Amino acid sequence: MIAFDLFCGNGHKFECWFKDNASFEEQKEAGILTCPICDDHHIEKAFSPFGIKRRGEKAKEGMDPYQALQLIHDYLDKHFEDVGADFYKEAIKIHYGEAEKKNIKGTATTEEEIILKEEGVQFFKIPIIKRQLN
Repeated sequence: MIAFDLFCGNGHKFECWFKDNASFEEQKEAGILTCPICDDHHIEKAFSPFGIKRRGEKAKEGMDPYQALQLIHDYLDKHFEDVGADFYKEAIKIHYGEAEKKNIKGTATTEEEIILKEEGVQFFKIPIIKRQLN
């Protein structure tokens, strides 16, 4: 199984799982992939700098996934306000203009994520990593 970040012709980004890349291409050509937000059928894969090696494969040169996630988390720490468990509430307020637009980060339950998607609030999930102390 492989997960791809996808985007539609209207710019909505979402994630889907496929058996392999060929399965994605077959479903795309058949026109059965649709955006969960707007039902657009023009679906493309988002560029992803990450790769996971299979057992027995030689590692390709590139950035270690842990290093990449660490860089992302460092950027988020510097440029996003941590609203913690209030992420859902703050995201809704910002989306509807009830709060100042700003970059926020935090946590949401699965139910809150579903509501945010239904309301058209764009967000993305980043894996939490155990940080190494310098």
